[in-house]
Amino acid sequence: MKHPTTILNQQVQRLYQLNLYRRWLFVILAWLTLGLFSLWQLRREFELWHEHFTWVAVRYGLAFNLISAFSLFFCIGITGAVLVWQSTHILRGLSPREKLRLENQLKKIKQLKPSHPLRKWIFSDASRQSEIGS
Repeated sequence: MKHPTTILNQQVQRLYQLNLYRRWLFVILAWLTLGLFSLWQLRREFELWHEHFTWVAVRYGLAFNLISAFSLFFCIGITGAVLVWQSTHILRGLSPREKLRLENQLKKIKQLKPSHPLRKWIFSDASRQSEIGS
């Protein structure tokens, strides 16, 4: 049988992966909705920028299409935020504070019904691996 801390670390890692997938899914959905909308609204500006590119043209193109500009900046911002968040965890690993937050989230997930998909996804592999190890 595996040590309980090893199983807990595996579960924390699975929950971290789930959070990572959820964040990237949000980024992709934002680009597919808001990003494409803003790029479509700016298509005439792109033609102008292609012919006569100046920073003034870019500024005025974005200033007169505020909704498109904010949508585009939102997509760029969340993409950058997720990249920084993921690269921090890749370079430094999970901080103790983040690990404690994930462990507390695991405790809440354990209280869910056994048929809940989130509980099945996080706890099923760890329990199977502990059975195999014994």
